[in-house]
Amino acid sequence: MMVSRLVIKVGTSTLTDGTARLSRRRMLELAQQIVKLHEERVEVVLVTSGAIAAGRERFGKMHRPISKSVPVKQMLAAVGQTHLMLAWEQVFDMFDVMVGQVLLTRADLSDRRRYLNARDTLSTILAHQTIPVINENDAVGTDEIRVGDNDNLSALVANVLRADMLIILTDQDGLFTADPRAHPEATLVSEVPALDDSIWALAGASRSGLGTGGMTTKLQAVDLATRSGITVVIANGTKPGVISDAAHGISVGTRFLPVVTNMEGRKRWILAERTSGSVIVDNGAAQAVLDGKSLLPVGVRNVIDDFDRGEIIAVCDITGRDIAHGITRYGSSDARRIAGRKSSEIESILGFEYAAMLIHTDDMVVLHPATAL
Repeated sequence: MMVSRLVIKVGTSTLTDGTARLSRRRMLELAQQIVKLHEERVEVVLVTSGAIAAGRERFGKMHRPISKSVPVKQMLAAVGQTHLMLAWEQVFDMFDVMVGQVLLTRADLSDRRRYLNARDTLSTILAHQTIPVINENDAVGTDEIRVGDNDNLSALVANVLRADMLIILTDQDGLFTADPRAHPEATLVSEVPALDDSIWALAGASRSGLGTGGMTTKLQAVDLATRSGITVVIANGTKPGVISDAAHGISVGTRFLPVVTNMEGRKRWILAERTSGSVIVDNGAAQAVLDGKSLLPVGVRNVIDDFDRGEIIAVCDITGRDIAHGITRYGSSDARRIAGRKSSEIESILGFEYAAMLIHTDDMVVLHPATAL
């Protein structure tokens, strides 16, 4: 079964093809596969490593010695990021496909408002037939705000976008029963229904030494993504057609099955959070919400308490009973101004518009009447 939204993470070892510089040939091969899916109307997001390696390549041409201190690595990332993005832009330009650069840190995805802003930005890029090319913002990242590796960043991005699948491309064919470098008899694990201690015990170190993560960080990413309802495939980035095969459900690498469905994963997250406020809605809006539709501002009677855009609020019927919880697209002050008004009036009232609805149905959990508070 074909996926509709796909996140692809490409490691440094794959991008450099095991050398000390970016492999344009490898990047072209990957881009060709991505463009094919793009033409099949699959929304593709690319999470790319390689900024520091690209920076070393640039300085290598100038014959300057490079130390391994953190500030120097951040400098290399700053220099290499433009070099890396230019390389991606050039290969995708060959297919007349636009790409857009997005630099993220963990802080961008842990704060609800910034999480929502990141999702809106990425969704808008995809809606305009453009491929987001994402990397961690290593040039300004500190231990407090960094994700630490692009494996986990790709899982966070997949969660933000509610992707159907995450493909992690590496220099290994997938997860083996033992380290194949030391045990030639080791066999590939083609499918993992769920992570357990025996699977974690199979994780080894990175072979090339060019990247920051080994199989352990990849399993950490798998754990996060599968708990969000996302299928994950770890496969060899040099295998011909690997991206297309994985996206079309053909067995390649190691496939990790989601623990819950995508929507169930989001429901658990929303229900686990305490609401920051609430809105009272009329009978028509209440019925629409119970029927699985988005909450429009026209149906809002009253806004209770103060809350910010991106926080979880309760939706209550006219009796005050909770009928749903969801992530609000507008803060309480803006919500009060547009309450009872048509969606077409939002921009003229506020001077801007985030969305036509107060809460999108994808960001809302409907409570069964028997269990509503």
